[in-house]
Amino acid sequence: QVQLVESGGGLVQPGGSLRLSCRASGIIFRIYDMGWYRQAPGKQRELVASVISGGATTYADSVKGRFTISRDNAKNTVDLQMNSLKPEDTAVYYCNAKLKNYVLSDYWGQGTQVTVSS
Repeated sequence: QVQLVESGGGLVQPGGSLRLSCRASGIIFRIYDMGWYRQAPGKQRELVASVISGGATTYADSVKGRFTISRDNAKNTVDLQMNSLKPEDTAVYYCNAKLKNYVLSDYWGQGTQVTVSS
């Protein structure tokens, strides 16, 4: 009953920019944390950035200063602006939301591929 739909992935050259967007829809009483994770081939899924409902943010050290997460509580959306992209940023990016409808649960988007290559 809850869906997270992502958009904005693609192929970009090193040094380029991409913006990922995610919207949560369905029966939602409250969204707590929203964030972006990524998983590269052969690696574990890792946190990229997260933002709580009050606006405080957390970033992985590898993306600090390059990525910016933002959230619109009224629209149930979370965006990730990615600048100065590097080949090592190549991964499938997943949107995550910790939210409550009838129970408190973690929800995930389907994933969107980001490829940084010349």
